[in-house]
Amino acid sequence: MPAIIETGDLRKVFRTVKRVPGPLGALRTLFSASYEDRVAVAGITMALEPGELVGYIGPNGAGKSTTIKMLTGILVPTSGTVRVAGLVPSERRQENARNIGVVFGQRSQLYWDLPLIESFELLRAIYGIPRDRYRRNLDEFVTILEMDEFLRTPVRQLSLGQRMRGDFAAALLHDPAIVYLDEPTIGLDVVAKDAITEFIARINSERGTTIILTTHDLAEVERLCRRIVLIDHGKLIYDGGVERIKSEYGRFRTLVVHFSEPVADPRLDGAELAGADGSSARFRFDRNRQRIDQLVRQASERYRVEDVNIEEPDLESIIRRIYVEGYEEAAR
Repeated sequence: MPAIIETGDLRKVFRTVKRVPGPLGALRTLFSASYEDRVAVAGITMALEPGELVGYIGPNGAGKSTTIKMLTGILVPTSGTVRVAGLVPSERRQENARNIGVVFGQRSQLYWDLPLIESFELLRAIYGIPRDRYRRNLDEFVTILEMDEFLRTPVRQLSLGQRMRGDFAAALLHDPAIVYLDEPTIGLDVVAKDAITEFIARINSERGTTIILTTHDLAEVERLCRRIVLIDHGKLIYDGGVERIKSEYGRFRTLVVHFSEPVADPRLDGAELAGADGSSARFRFDRNRQRIDQLVRQASERYRVEDVNIEEPDLESIIRRIYVEGYEEAAR
C-alpha cells in the first residue's frame, strides 16, 4: 500500500539577522547585516501508511511543530521532499487542506464571538460539505463528545475542555483522510483528556483516519499509538514500535515480593535489591539475563512469600532516559 505521508531528507532552516548591541547597532545592522541560521528540522525521512496512528514526540524545541507546519503547507521546506496524499502541501494548499484536519492545542479554528454551531455551519460552507454528510457527522460528534448542552454557547464562553471538543469536531466535519494533533490535550483536566483520547482512538479505528499525534503526555502515546517517531534537535533518532523501544531500552524490570513475615535483609541471586521495608522488597533485574520464574522460585524457597508482582518500565521513563543520556548512551 503506498504511503499517505512521505518525507525525504526534510529540512527547515530559519535565518535571522544578528543584532549588533549599542546605540549605533541598528544602523550597523541596516548597512552591514550578518545572519545566523537555526536548524529546526534536520533531514527527517519517514513514511506513514493509511490508517496509522503515530506518536511524533520529542523535547521542547525538537522540531515537532515545524514538521507539522510543513506537512500542512503552512511552511515551505528549506530542502528535501514532502508529499501528503500525493500532493506537495506548500504548492497545492487548497487541495491539501481538503485532505487534512488540524488541531493545535494552543490555537482554535472556531469563531470567537459566534455560537459553536454557527462555527460549524461556516466550516460546512467553506469546505462545501454536502448537507446530509455534514448532519450525519455533526450528530455523531455531538453524541460522542457530549456537546449538545453548549452547541449554542458563544465560543468565548466555553471552558477549555468544551472548546477543545469543539475544535476536534470542527477538524473532522469534512471527513479528512489525515489529522494532525499538536498538543491537543494540553491544559485539560483528567475527565476531558480521557474523553478526547477515547475520541481519537475511535476515529482512527472506525474511520481509518491517519493521525499524527504530538504530545508530551507519553502515557497518552502509550495508550493510543503502536508506533512512535522520536526526534531531537531536528533529527530523527527512533522510528518504530512502542513495544520495540520498551524491549530495547527498558530491559530492566522490577519484581515486587510481599512477605508473610518481616525479612531483615532479603537477597535474590541475579537481581539487585532496589528497596525494602521489612514486609516487602523490590528487586531490579535484566530481562535479557534473568528469567522471572527463577527469581520467583528463589524467593519462595528462601522466604515465606504472600504475593509477587512485576512492574514493567513505562514509556515515559524510557523516553526521559533517552532525553537525558542521549539515544546511543541509553542503548548502551
